[in-house]
Amino acid sequence: MKTSFLKQINLPNDLRLLNQEDLPHLAKELRDFIIDIVATKEGHLGASLGVVELTIALHYVFNTPNDELIWDVGHQAYGHKILTGRKEIFDTNRQLNGISGFPKRGESEYDSFGVGHSSTSISAALGMAIASQLNGEDKHHIAVIGDASIASGMAFEGLNHAGVTNANLLVILNDNAIGIDPSVGALKQYLTNVKKGTEKQDNIFEALNFNYSGPIDGHDLSTLISELKRLKTIKGPKFLHIITTKGKGLRQAEENQVKYHAPGKFDAKTGELVVKNNSDQDAPKYQDVFGQTIVELALKNEKIVGITPAMPTGSSLKYMMETIPNRAFDVGIAEQHAVTLAAGMATQGLIPFCNIYSTFLQRAYDQVIHDVALQKLPVIFCLDRAGLVGEDGATHHGVFDLAYLNCIPNLVIFAPRNAIALRHIMYTVQLGIDFPIAIRYPRGRGHLIDWKRPFEKIEIGKGVCLSEGESVAVLSVGTIAHSIENAIKEIDTEHNVGHYDMQFIKPLDQTLLHNVFQHYDAIITVEDGTIIGGFGSSILAFANANNYSQKIVTLGIEDQFVEHGTTEQLNKLQHLDVVSLKKEIEQLLFSLNDSHF
Repeated sequence: MKTSFLKQINLPNDLRLLNQEDLPHLAKELRDFIIDIVATKEGHLGASLGVVELTIALHYVFNTPNDELIWDVGHQAYGHKILTGRKEIFDTNRQLNGISGFPKRGESEYDSFGVGHSSTSISAALGMAIASQLNGEDKHHIAVIGDASIASGMAFEGLNHAGVTNANLLVILNDNAIGIDPSVGALKQYLTNVKKGTEKQDNIFEALNFNYSGPIDGHDLSTLISELKRLKTIKGPKFLHIITTKGKGLRQAEENQVKYHAPGKFDAKTGELVVKNNSDQDAPKYQDVFGQTIVELALKNEKIVGITPAMPTGSSLKYMMETIPNRAFDVGIAEQHAVTLAAGMATQGLIPFCNIYSTFLQRAYDQVIHDVALQKLPVIFCLDRAGLVGEDGATHHGVFDLAYLNCIPNLVIFAPRNAIALRHIMYTVQLGIDFPIAIRYPRGRGHLIDWKRPFEKIEIGKGVCLSEGESVAVLSVGTIAHSIENAIKEIDTEHNVGHYDMQFIKPLDQTLLHNVFQHYDAIITVEDGTIIGGFGSSILAFANANNYSQKIVTLGIEDQFVEHGTTEQLNKLQHLDVVSLKKEIEQLLFSLNDSHF
């Protein structure tokens, strides 16, 4: 019977007691462990499988946690977590009250820096390295970054600064030619040429004053360990280029790297995906409503262009890239560039649909203000993954967009309550607008099967009465309207409750609001964004400006970072599920009835 090395390891100190010739067997055990857990618990698979040998080598050679290790984005850090004291609780990964799917400072001293968005590792590691110098400490700082992330502007800013320091920084480029989707751009081509030995230009990293080595096989533990030991003896900024295969060790994950980035449940032995039997399987994902609708519109309107920063599959812009490839652009992990590129296109009469996940638009906030809104350019922002997104947790929830966009002049904000409304607003804006607009919609499926209706024009700034009532009016924006409708149906005195889909957070439908405030005794606002600064805040400001004195209850995301769990669990914790909404409405009805006696 073979020895199980993984069972002996709880912390990197245990790992360093192993003989080097035993490490390849440990690598196989670690891969199998990750596959077995992720097969049933779900999560990010391919990225972690691809860096198993690198993970082992780094903790074997460097004195972590004193030597500080930062995993860019963090998709690939499962092996790191398992080797740093979280093996026994790894099955709680991404589960409510379990460990995070990303490195997190509060979770372990081995997680030197919290991550989740790309391209932050070099800047953070450089900051740590400079601080160590100032503090008179002699330790190493390692940033592991992928070939997709290193093409981002922030990564280049970090490289540019690091190259003129003598900081003890090691940047490891994990080059597998893919992020979530295949890498794009001139740097990708450069790295491809380096791997082939056909690159004729000077080495770009040496030109930035890094001591460059590689490319080497990132799955060869002996070579990795030898090179890392050598690099420990070299002062100043160093750059190691390694070549890996995303999904290494699971045939399907190697062959279908996009699908197996985060495959959901699968058979750990065969690698085959488990077919989901959703009751709403026929209702489309909102991303697919966007993807199919933009193709439908673009085939008739040649001025429409689509832009995504590295998310063609996740945003479903891939449909346009397949059908009209010369008018659909994946610009790589470069949200700032995506926004200003769209602005430039808009100045020339094109109609840019810039599709960015809500959480990632935060990274281009200045460009939204300065390059788009200030110039009143008609850029159409389609913000996917708005609201609570589930197991990815605090770094990925799209709950801040309403608040951070609400204060920007000239910008219109729309949240469709269903797939039909999303189609209609996309149709409306491509007819011609003279302002920028943000259209935000959630991750996952809607509830409508019959959604491909004939296009209708939506009047900008107008809300919709979904049901009239007498005592309490519920004002909502976005797809949470469906939960509110279900909650109202369960209330005995539902005729006392009116429901209004405001549609536009900005501009508000003031005519409708005056009508509501003049006819109802109390108001509830509901949104899947932060209460502070969002839709509810705008309703409170409206009431104050117009001297309305009704009771107003604002429901939404509390003033805290929401951790990971299923969207159902998180909505319940934030009191935004059907049961909680019903309770809030009933309590308000009861207080009104009580005050009348």
